[in-house]
Amino acid sequence: MKKSTLLNSDISYLVATLGHTDEITVCDAGLPIPSHVQRIDLALTHGVPSFIDTVRVILSESQIEAVLVAEEFERTSPEVYGELLDLLVQEQLTTGKVIEVGHVTHEEFKARTNNSKAVVRTGECTPYANVIFQTGVVF
Repeated sequence: MKKSTLLNSDISYLVATLGHTDEITVCDAGLPIPSHVQRIDLALTHGVPSFIDTVRVILSESQIEAVLVAEEFERTSPEVYGELLDLLVQEQLTTGKVIEVGHVTHEEFKARTNNSKAVVRTGECTPYANVIFQTGVVF
């Protein structure tokens, strides 16, 4: 059995196979997922698992160099948006690497998920609680 935080086999495999600049999306329960993109559905019920808990675990096992969120996220759900930024600041302090944060419209965000290797769906029901991670390198 794995000793590290991430126990989900599908996400563990995904993280292990990511290359530099590959993208993955972590989304709320309502984001449409393109049919050609791998769906890793964690949603059990409203709020379980949460967006933030899922992001925290994925960050524990993957190197991220950039994130993309919808502009609407900050305005509509400032508390969860702030928690995401706090996690990213902590990740930068832990790794010593800068994580760029980009903003696009929600429509542009949804279109960009077409580039993701996978979309991890949470049970989050907070509007616009979605993020696209662009992977970095550990060296």
